[in-house]
Amino acid sequence: MKIIATLIYGILLLVGGIFGYIKAKSKPSLISGFISGLLLLISGVLQWQQISVGLILAQILTLVLAIVFAIRLWKTRKFMPAGLMLMVSVATLVILVSTIS
Repeated sequence: MKIIATLIYGILLLVGGIFGYIKAKSKPSLISGFISGLLLLISGVLQWQQISVGLILAQILTLVLAIVFAIRLWKTRKFMPAGLMLMVSVATLVILVSTIS
């Protein structure tokens, strides 16, 4: 479950970064989405290989991203995309820190 959540979240961030660039020509969105998405995909692969640092990396990245999206939501007061991504980040974080494998 944790591996799947990590991989889905990573793909969502990659796709979101690309859409942010296409829609708003936002290079920061493209760069941050690519880097964070790629790191999460790597952490998912590490988890799949049963390397414990993969889960730790995913938890830290997801927590940082949840904080970033919360700040963006606070500043912009717009649900899309910051509010939606905050919800996805929190849901992913709950899965990643749960005791259920």
